[in-house]
Amino acid sequence: MTSAMAALVASCGQKKEAAPEFKYTVDQFADLKVMRYQIPGWEELTLRQKAYAYHLAEAAKYGRDITWDQYCAWNLPVRHVLEDILNKYQGDRSSADFEAFTVYAKRVFFSNGVHHHYAEDKFVPACPKAYFASLMEAVGDTDTALLDFIYDKDALNQRRSTSKTGDIVALSAVNFYDGVTRKEVDDFYARMADPKDPTPISYGLNSKVVKQDGVVKELPWKIGGIYGPAIEKICAELTEAQKYAENEIQSRAIGLLLEYYRTGDLRKWDEFNVEWVKDTLGTVDFINGFIEDYDDPLGRKATWEGEVHIKDFAASARTETLSANAQWFEDNSPVDPRFKKKEVRGISAKVVNAVALAGATYPSTPIGINLPNADWIRKDHGSKSVTIANITHTYDFSSLEFPKSVLSEFAWDQAEIDAYKLYGGYADEVHTDLHECLGHASGQLLPGVSSTALGEYQSALEEARADLFGLWYMADPKLLELGIMKHPDAYKAHYSNYIRNGLFTQFTRVELGRPNTEAHMQNRKLIAEWCYEKGADRNVIEKKIRDGKTYFVVNDFEALRGLFGDLLAEIQRIKSEGDYEAGKALIEKYAVDIDPALHKEVLERYAALDLKPYGGFINPEIVPVVKNGEIVDYEVVYTDDYLGQQLYYGDKYRTL
Repeated sequence: MTSAMAALVASCGQKKEAAPEFKYTVDQFADLKVMRYQIPGWEELTLRQKAYAYHLAEAAKYGRDITWDQYCAWNLPVRHVLEDILNKYQGDRSSADFEAFTVYAKRVFFSNGVHHHYAEDKFVPACPKAYFASLMEAVGDTDTALLDFIYDKDALNQRRSTSKTGDIVALSAVNFYDGVTRKEVDDFYARMADPKDPTPISYGLNSKVVKQDGVVKELPWKIGGIYGPAIEKICAELTEAQKYAENEIQSRAIGLLLEYYRTGDLRKWDEFNVEWVKDTLGTVDFINGFIEDYDDPLGRKATWEGEVHIKDFAASARTETLSANAQWFEDNSPVDPRFKKKEVRGISAKVVNAVALAGATYPSTPIGINLPNADWIRKDHGSKSVTIANITHTYDFSSLEFPKSVLSEFAWDQAEIDAYKLYGGYADEVHTDLHECLGHASGQLLPGVSSTALGEYQSALEEARADLFGLWYMADPKLLELGIMKHPDAYKAHYSNYIRNGLFTQFTRVELGRPNTEAHMQNRKLIAEWCYEKGADRNVIEKKIRDGKTYFVVNDFEALRGLFGDLLAEIQRIKSEGDYEAGKALIEKYAVDIDPALHKEVLERYAALDLKPYGGFINPEIVPVVKNGEIVDYEVVYTDDYLGQQLYYGDKYRTL
């Protein structure tokens, strides 16, 4: 444990609650800022609930090394060298070179590896290679191959390749495959698929595909398999958590998850998800497992992630209203009736406050989650959606700590700025609710269509589908009737911001000259570009120039809503029919290529604001309070030491 973290834990009891002057932004470097979040409602939990959340959080944190290794086989060796230097180096730590080394280390920790967490391109240290070598030598590390890899930007230069030429499996840095081609992987899983199975298995979700002695095979991620030591630690904490479960459903769900981790049997993973969906009454809930397939170039392998949260009962009224009316939204969506669910089941949504972020959700995390991902489970058993309130609020509070804003620079006029300040934050939350609660859960596949039919375009198209569902319904009078929207024009602030971001401002996150590759960014660009083109004859969205600066202005909100509905209908058709070629055409035409002049302009204007385009978080520490040999409480301690937490985690949760 680092001295900083030791002091932090030792201070437990001195600062149970965050001080009134709580500072949200704790570190900034490169294109990143790090924030800390509070946990409203923690003190209202019972001791049993706190123990449940604590052990679930520990289970999540023990999965950390899995995510690092999944992102690239070199990541853990790189991290261990960085940790050695930061913990042991006795030389000059005030030099410009050591500062550049430290920034590199912070970036690697933030991204869970050597590739940018969002753009997915490899980054290298700014300090000279010879200097880095001297740091390694000073702490006894002499791996020249590792040093060469760190400084070779062309070696495994994309975490998930989006190349239009070449084999995207071979070109990707992710550690999901070894010695196999894309065709070999596709053929391998094609032999397993049974399109007539009403409950299809998500083949390949929890395994690595390799070629051994000329034979393509899977190596499972389970106890006794790949990642076995980490999964054993996860299971030990899940077993402890099970003792404190709030109800029998939670206990059964954890039991199934444990069995899945022991066997690697994906049927058990499905059984766990079916049971997990049933728990809608508990205060504490969690995510733990190989879940999202966004990082796999083929959209099949799942990255490990963990998250623990507690329900915000007051704020959940909005999402519960949406859940209760899910069938109405499904029935009235602008898609072909063939693609609608005749009976929407088990939609559960709530607003929560995060307790711990881990794996692929740490340090950078989504603000909303909808699970499980299996379409047949969504159809037959339902899904659970959460909007993570304390994370969204931290973003808002952190932005107030800076004098300049993206809104003031890129909004066309004061009316747009005032509208967003009045309605934007709340409207954004409503869109997230609609996206997660209803969007992902809407629609159905036609019989015989595989959930992996859209291949590498699946992730971006699915995010676009959910976003469009939310955009369409934000302007619907039904939201006013339900008391969810506060004003009939509130949606307009979100529409303006969405188009501005999709066409322009989001590309502050992309290096000049690079394509747009991240699934969520592709989703937003696809929607905004498609609507801009299709509405051109009516000037629905107008490109304006003032004082040499570009702005995008929505002129006709009603027409824009209609375009959102048209595109939603088409993307739902693509998904329901498994139309790979149509999905590919949409992504490649609208979602990838960035106008170089606009890209240069947005980067220059953003740089003048002195802001960071990406944000992530450090976790509060949950510390058991022991008296007379018994745990009498679990206290939350808020740290502001980003690097300290990374080194502490590297020590305590190292399993691989």
